[in-house]
Amino acid sequence: MADARMDVLIPLILYFIVIYALGFYSMRFVTRASHREGTGFLHEYLIGDRNMGGFVLAMTLVATYLSAGSFIGGPGAAYANGLSWVFLAMSQMPTGYFTLAVLGKKFAIVARKINAVTVTDFLKERYDNTLLVVVVSLAVVFFFIAAMSAQFIGAARLIQGSVGVPYETALAFFGISVLIYTIIGGFRAVILTDTLQGIVMTIGTTMVLVAVIVAGGGVPSIIQGMLEIDPGLISPYGPNPELTSMAWVASFWILVGFAIVGLPQVATRAMGYKDSTSLKNGIIYGTVVSMILLLGMHLLGAFGRTMVADLTGDLVVPTVTTTLFPNWVAGIILAGPLAAVMSTVDSQLLLAVGAIVNDIYANLINTKVKNTAKITFISSIVIGAIVFIASFDPPELMVWLNLYANAGLISTFLWPVILGLYWKRANTAGAFASIVTGIGSYIAFDMYWARPLGFHTIVLPLILSLAAFVIATYATPKPDQRIIKKFWGI
Repeated sequence: MADARMDVLIPLILYFIVIYALGFYSMRFVTRASHREGTGFLHEYLIGDRNMGGFVLAMTLVATYLSAGSFIGGPGAAYANGLSWVFLAMSQMPTGYFTLAVLGKKFAIVARKINAVTVTDFLKERYDNTLLVVVVSLAVVFFFIAAMSAQFIGAARLIQGSVGVPYETALAFFGISVLIYTIIGGFRAVILTDTLQGIVMTIGTTMVLVAVIVAGGGVPSIIQGMLEIDPGLISPYGPNPELTSMAWVASFWILVGFAIVGLPQVATRAMGYKDSTSLKNGIIYGTVVSMILLLGMHLLGAFGRTMVADLTGDLVVPTVTTTLFPNWVAGIILAGPLAAVMSTVDSQLLLAVGAIVNDIYANLINTKVKNTAKITFISSIVIGAIVFIASFDPPELMVWLNLYANAGLISTFLWPVILGLYWKRANTAGAFASIVTGIGSYIAFDMYWARPLGFHTIVLPLILSLAAFVIATYATPKPDQRIIKKFWGI
């Protein structure tokens, strides 16, 4: 700690104090809800009593699907590949709009009708199969624990690099803070801190981008500088044409545009808003904030090439920030990438806890739904402890799970959720076939044919899992009329 940069650390500590305050504010709602009977506590803890307004909905949705990659890895790739990568990254911009447009109103109506507080609740009612609930719940727990461990490590490295404290200290500072406010405040704490973090990210991104443009003498001067370094940096095809091939660009749009709908931490946001006005406002605000953050951060990475040379790409944001601003301002701005990690991790933790307490315990073990508050807190502490300990030295299994976490979650949820919501003929056999084919073919492609036909590894497994869903559905009996009546009222 003797080498810690206190002028960077103190703003971060102040930021975390505000985060704690939001957690303790939300704890009042959780405490009151703990006296409710039945699923009342879980409604507050896992979905915040479905009370999100439009602005909060937009900020929590954007903050959740933007992770450290959007603030560290993405600008780093733009630093290396120039404006072509900025164009590629913009495929993420309509994700919020797309999620709310595809799932939004119908998902929210159905969720209220069947009293669902998690995506697995929806699948349980739609497909009426206990084994499917167990498989999906276990997938959520294992994949999210692995994904959280990777996020913990990334956040600790960011704090270590910018503040100058040992890795173990940075990990404890970050991990314990996230676990405390999430455990005591539940979903309400998560969306409130997401909103604060979204505001911090937006202000920080705007400040740094404007400072870079001013320091570089304006956009024309910066573009000229990029041209002199490498003409490929301002070409739509980039210095590496392989990264801008038609197959690769299409893959990117599928992976970070369309398929994001299949991530449960994103889909859950479409279940918790208050009314139709909140949904419309959420779509507008979410799209605008996404554009500011994604365009701003990736332009910062591309323009940063003219200001600092010979960097490892991932260092471009912290390096440019500490170059242009006093350390105490840089500390505030660097809270942006940290906020992106926190907003991803807290949502993953909450969903992993929901999978254990709501999807397995309340749905299958104790259907009278007693002692849920106690089981929830114990589960949260146990999962948090596992992630924290694993982040010091991740075991081989966790490294493997993290490698397949996003693809596994998308393969598990994408088609069962979308087709279950819009296709009356969709049935249990189709859902199982889709999950098995999606995860199995992704692992096989990743091991033996990582770039099939020039596409990203996830593309063909998504097509195969859709085909498997349709074939298995038509080869087996139609869903029970009771289910059709429950979801479509006919």
